[in-house]
Amino acid sequence: MDDVNTSNPNHDDIVVVKKRRKGIYILPNLFTLAALFGGFYAIVMAINGRFDLAAVGIFCAMVLDSLDGRVARMTNTQSAFGEQMDSLSDMVSFGAAPALIAYVWALKGLGRWGWIAAFVYCACAALRLARFNVNTAVVDKRYFQGLPSPAAAALVAGFIWVMTDLGFNGVQWAWPMFAVSLYAGLTMVTNVPFYSFKDVQMKRSVPFAVIVLIAIGIAVINIDPPIVMFALFVVYGLSGYALYFWRKTQGIPTSVISTSTEEPDERGLHK
Repeated sequence: MDDVNTSNPNHDDIVVVKKRRKGIYILPNLFTLAALFGGFYAIVMAINGRFDLAAVGIFCAMVLDSLDGRVARMTNTQSAFGEQMDSLSDMVSFGAAPALIAYVWALKGLGRWGWIAAFVYCACAALRLARFNVNTAVVDKRYFQGLPSPAAAALVAGFIWVMTDLGFNGVQWAWPMFAVSLYAGLTMVTNVPFYSFKDVQMKRSVPFAVIVLIAIGIAVINIDPPIVMFALFVVYGLSGYALYFWRKTQGIPTSVISTSTEEPDERGLHK
């Protein structure tokens, strides 16, 4: 009856380690689902002709999308399921939704040129997200390879938000919308480096002046949210090209591809 004692006299020192059961973590995926809802809400509002609310839905999705990854890392609830869910949510909120909103608001009046511009943006968003997923291990974490899809969506939605807020309709701004859509879409699939802000440590203490500047920034945004938000993303959307040409003139490599342990992943990425 006491087989364990005779076979292993030191059985009291044995520690049984239970494997953590795999599953779907609720907290980070709630943020992802909320971001997905923001994109879906934007599409519905555009169909109903409320383009201001459609733009707000895109910006809300951006905020929620920036939180799900941080929440997952802070609570140690990262998962492969969460990564795939995040990519699918991004494709809807920052790929399909901005393209559809732009088409319904203005591009529809350009005929085939309109839907071509909308499709180019949507396709570039899909290509950018796919490239991001496969290049995660080889890209310098401080930079994005090409304009990130949330920023591209902010350019498209921000332009619509500003024009709507100023009382203009899409017919008057069809060709500028065409240009913004192509710029945002094609910039997503370039190799131009955009600062990612991932090296900013949220847990690190900061001077009191930084908190004051953040408060001032929030107050400035509240003066006129459409114009201020759109202006910020226009600056960010151009910053990558400024950084690219600065690196070029300084003789610094412009590629954000770092080192990789697998050769096939880097083929054709250093152009």
